[in-house]
Amino acid sequence: MNVKDVLDELRRDKRYRHRMVHVERLAAREARYAAPSAPLDQSLADVLGGWGIRQLYSHQAAAIDGVRSGDDVAVVTGTASGKTMCYNLPVLESLRGDPEGRALYLFPTKALSRDQLKTLHAWQAALPQGDQVLRPAVYDGDTPQSDRRRIRTQANVVLSNPDMMHVGILPYHGRWASFLQKLRYVVVDELHTYRGIFGSNVAMVLRRLERVCRHYGSRPQFLCASATIANPQELAERLTGRQCRLIDDDGSPRGPRSFVLWNPPETSADPLARRSANMEATELFVELVGRHVQTIVFTKARVVAELVYRYATDKLREGKHRALADRVRSYRGGYLPEERRAIERALFSGELLGVASTNALELGIDVGGLDAAVLVGFPGTIASTWQQSGRAGRGDKESLTVLVAYNDPIDQYLIRHPDYFFSRPVEQGIVDIENPYILANHLACAAVELPLGPQDAALFGSATDEVRQVLAADGRTRRIGDRDFWACTEVPSQRMNLRNISDNTFSIVDTTDGKRQLVGNVDAISAPELVYPEGIYLHEGQSYQVRELDLQGKVAYIERADTDYYTQPVLADQCTIVGQLAEKPVGDRATACFGELDVTWATVAFKKIRYYTMENIGQTALDLPSQTLSTTGVWIVPETEMLADVARMGLKPVEGLVGIRNAMLVTLPVLAMCDRKDLSGVCNSSGTGVPTMFVYDRFLGGLGFSQRGYELVGQWLDMCRALLEQCPCDYGCPSCVGLANLRPPLHQDPDLTGGYAIPDKVAAVELLSRMLMGAVS
Repeated sequence: MNVKDVLDELRRDKRYRHRMVHVERLAAREARYAAPSAPLDQSLADVLGGWGIRQLYSHQAAAIDGVRSGDDVAVVTGTASGKTMCYNLPVLESLRGDPEGRALYLFPTKALSRDQLKTLHAWQAALPQGDQVLRPAVYDGDTPQSDRRRIRTQANVVLSNPDMMHVGILPYHGRWASFLQKLRYVVVDELHTYRGIFGSNVAMVLRRLERVCRHYGSRPQFLCASATIANPQELAERLTGRQCRLIDDDGSPRGPRSFVLWNPPETSADPLARRSANMEATELFVELVGRHVQTIVFTKARVVAELVYRYATDKLREGKHRALADRVRSYRGGYLPEERRAIERALFSGELLGVASTNALELGIDVGGLDAAVLVGFPGTIASTWQQSGRAGRGDKESLTVLVAYNDPIDQYLIRHPDYFFSRPVEQGIVDIENPYILANHLACAAVELPLGPQDAALFGSATDEVRQVLAADGRTRRIGDRDFWACTEVPSQRMNLRNISDNTFSIVDTTDGKRQLVGNVDAISAPELVYPEGIYLHEGQSYQVRELDLQGKVAYIERADTDYYTQPVLADQCTIVGQLAEKPVGDRATACFGELDVTWATVAFKKIRYYTMENIGQTALDLPSQTLSTTGVWIVPETEMLADVARMGLKPVEGLVGIRNAMLVTLPVLAMCDRKDLSGVCNSSGTGVPTMFVYDRFLGGLGFSQRGYELVGQWLDMCRALLEQCPCDYGCPSCVGLANLRPPLHQDPDLTGGYAIPDKVAAVELLSRMLMGAVS
């Protein structure tokens, strides 16, 4: 593909006039090669030579040297830079010398484990006596019970995930005694995904693993691999509890890349009205596929992946490229595993020319070298944007990325200020290894695995002894000598989810023509938003109508339906104060409170949206039970007279409060050591009688994040004021006051939720200044 020619032709096409508002050209990078300090095992070198690999990149050689010297290593390089070799080669070299050694590979998803299994099987087939040297196997929730004992006793490389370690391996470590005794390496891939509450939980799981390994007399090395983040060494060391050698000098080649910012045109004199980003992305998709440019379209919601796929195949069948309609697919969570793997294989082989996907394909599943990536809307973080862009352009191939902007404030801000994106560093990965709530949960799990003792403070931190006392006082452990033994019948890991997502899933069953065929699944929390009665469920572009949502049986029954519309859920949420636990003044004009909250949400109706035109052709009410999260939160109640004073200045105080709330959500992770996704917030008058800012933990019972905000409320609000005042914008932008609507579009079409105003920055600064007058920061 010649990207310059493609862009020149698009510019000349009247249909796309003035869409390309910015093109950032990123220069190619030459490969830099190096050899390890001692030659690679000859049999491994021979296999690589047979695959056309005669030299190693500099970062691969550095990783091999680091592992050989006994260091724990963290490799941080770009997409498609050969990070897998950085851990596979030293592990395989070790197994060549000692096939009885063991390695544990941990991935954040089951799909990545199975993808890596294919790579290891290729090594197994290519190595002399490969079956003796390498015996890999996946061990996760999908592994048949009949295979599990064989894997525990015979496999020397086990591929799994932190969730399975937590619930299915560590509590039963006696069955793994031989494996753990011989364990030499623990690979932690996609390190950048372990942040926030998930990352904090995984850090505890890795400490529990090390504790059990010590019991069996082993001390495995940690080999970490990550995409680019701002603090890779810090993240690796906080996750593993070890000092890690950082390897971040990327020696892989990179072809020239062109990154286009594409803005759909205004459709009327109203600047809030623009042509559908979904349709613009679809047309680009069809243009590129029509040129045999293998393309991935990344979308922010499942419904958008389905719509882009449906629209693209319709357009291909109607035009001169009918034969190509069968070479395009959709890909998202909720598809059956065998369906997803078939799509992955077809992409890798080149059988498919295009795929419309959610971020399910953002991580490193090997789908080969794509030519172009179309991003429908800003993915939400700079790191995710580069990850998605990096799926195009393997090796030294030229590649194209197009970000098609939605008509919402952050996308339009990026369109107007491209330097904000292209000159800004990627985000940090934050984990908290000292959170007492998380520590208490994992020490309970650890007590089941082995008795707790004084030595555990070195692994779990200074709060360990205090938490041990709490567990003993609650009767959950019994102290004998200086050790604490688990004293309950429950297995705490069984009721604790590392990701705070529902373990319960709903089956989606097609009942067309009297059959009953499983076509997909959805988690219990999302089910009322995705498969509500009479709504339209899209699967591979086909419309199905939901005939029944059986909440007790956890099944959604669907039937093929030939409709000219799809549906969009209408959601309602509310934050209710259950009990106030603490209160203190914020300066002279506001009060900060901390306590227990109930956050309730429900799907109350759905809209019928006509395909292509996005016309709202009707709304149907629903009577579904609400879902409630009982958590803890902080809320700030402003003085009524202060709001009136700001209104008399001609400003909008409620919009100002929304802006402050957004700034609070951005800054609290710095103080509370959590991830932005661990928090949420609302502005309403529920329980206070005055517009109030609520920020709460997105976890059952709370995890102390908002409590930390309450404790440091003066410093927190001072950070918010500095964030707003130091931003160079005049009236507000996504970098400071953010968006009016915070709800992530998990099951919403962002094309239908655009047009929200950016909150009033001037009002936000005025309110903060008045609140902080006389307050101690």
